[in-house]
This record gives sequence, C-alpha cells and structure tokens, in this order.
Amino acid sequence: MVEDDPAIGTVLESALRTHGHEVHWCRDGRGALRAGPVELVLLDLGLPDLDGIEVCRRLRATMPSAVLVILTARADEMDVVVGLESGADDYLTKPIRLTELLARVRAHLRRGAPAPPSAPVLTIGALVVDVAGRRVALGGREVPLRAREFDLLARLAGQPGVAVSRDTLMAEVWDAHWHGSTKTLDVHIAAVRRKLAAAAGTPGEVPRIATLRGHGYRLEEA
Repeated sequence: MVEDDPAIGTVLESALRTHGHEVHWCRDGRGALRAGPVELVLLDLGLPDLDGIEVCRRLRATMPSAVLVILTARADEMDVVVGLESGADDYLTKPIRLTELLARVRAHLRRGAPAPPSAPVLTIGALVVDVAGRRVALGGREVPLRAREFDLLARLAGQPGVAVSRDTLMAEVWDAHWHGSTKTLDVHIAAVRRKLAAAAGTPGEVPRIATLRGHGYRLEEA
C-alpha cells in the first residue's frame, strides 16, 4: 500500500489485515520503488516525493505480474485513461468504500490464481491462446500481455465471432459488482490490439477485435 495520508492509510491497513492480507505500507514513492515483489499494489497518486503516474510505470516495469490498483482523488476521465495506460489494472477514486475496495482486492487476487490444468488451448487463425499456461502466441511469436489483458483476450477467444457485451466483459474479466468507469475496458482492448499488431509478422495475421457500438466487442479471425 502506497499512501502518504496517515488517517487513510491506518483505516486501509486495518481493514486489509482484518481480512487476512499481509500489508507493507509505504508513505512515499521512493519507499514503494524499494519494496520487494508483492502480489498487489494499492497506489495513491498524490505522493510527497514522486509523481504517482511515474511510480506506477516503474512498478509495472519491475513487478510485471503484480496487480496495480490506483487509489486517488483524481476523478477526471483523462486521469483514469492515463493511469490505466501507465500500467494500472484498476482505478478507484476517493472517498473509497471499504466494502468495494476489499471486493476488488479479492477479485484481483482470485483472478491471478493459476488456471486449472484442464483449461483449453484456443486457436483462432494464427492466434493461439494457451489458457492453462497463460500464454498467447501469434504466428509462433509470443505476445507479452499483462494479466488482465490476457483474461480479456481469452474471454473473447473463447467465443470467436460472437458479440460479447460490455457488461459481460466487466463482470467476467473484472468483477460482477463493478461500480467504477468502464473506460478501463476500452483502454485494455486498445492495449491488446496494439500488442497483437506489434507481434504480427504480417498485417494479415492480426485477428480483429471489432467494436460494436452500444454493445461490446467481437473477436474475428484475420
């Protein structure tokens, strides 16, 4: 947990520990960057020493498998987009409802658990999604996706050619009780498209994630 406000930090630490989580509390950005590997980071953006967005980027680089959740008073849509594009998996605005935060933490940690050995390998044209191994390849080249990006692509790849609504994606990939902005979905879709295009040997290999306005998305073979 990276939080410089002692009042907020004390409440959050107590709630997290009460629900069985081990918590390492950092009061500034430099302390966060010195911390060892963790499963999940709760990151305030208004830090006294470093810009929270820069801390987010650097934590993502050093802890690629960790879940990064931004907790901030910055509620503008552009702030949400910048935070998510900087590597965050989730974005919550203050004041924070403890029940929602704890539910999000549980959901993120649960979805980070290994897939069962019987999970399938999905093949759509040149795209191969190994659900059990949590690997994605395009034309034999591995595509480096973050955890939530993988979950999103795997969900779409499980029903190629089928329209999947925004509500369904938010409920199944994020949380059935999601209360925040669904802008996070659009940012993650954009990241998946960008990474697939970067990994492709030719444009013809890239599967299309079609945007269905007013509904959701559909994965189509290249």
